[in-house]
Amino acid sequence: MRYPQGGGLTPDRQAFRERIRLEAAERLAAGASNAEVAKDLRVSGRSVQRWRRAWHDAGTQGLRSAGPVSRPKLSEALFTVLEQELAKGPVAHGWPDQTWTLARIKTLIGRRFHKSMTLSAIAQMLHRHGFSHQVPAHRAIKRDEEAVAGWVKETWPQVEGPWRRSTPGCASKTRPASR
Repeated sequence: MRYPQGGGLTPDRQAFRERIRLEAAERLAAGASNAEVAKDLRVSGRSVQRWRRAWHDAGTQGLRSAGPVSRPKLSEALFTVLEQELAKGPVAHGWPDQTWTLARIKTLIGRRFHKSMTLSAIAQMLHRHGFSHQVPAHRAIKRDEEAVAGWVKETWPQVEGPWRRSTPGCASKTRPASR
């Protein structure tokens, strides 16, 4: 299952799911069928089957949340340091241009923290912390808006050329079939 935040369930969502499983256990103990529990709790019948098996084997403790699947590779403190390093820019870290790529961030994490992460894990971690893969639209400091507007009005129409009209007998509509 894929989650929109890209990193598994939030703690609130984990607690919600645990409450659903524990409620299912109460209903199963009262003698309800799998189908009734699934319908009442709006879950799949297969989930109720798994829960019944876990409940039968380990009781309600078997339905408790096990917590997060894994600990993050970078703690919040280390991620703060990574943010500071990213803010310095790629040039400060030896790359020739000002473009951060996942591969470059992976190299930076390896150099700075001696940790190895996959590119997808790095992308998910950055996304969870509010980073975007999009390049921000920077404007040149010395940009002349009047010159740009004049170029768009006068020069661009000449470069673009006239629009081709679609009229009866237009070549694009009467093209012979290729053989």
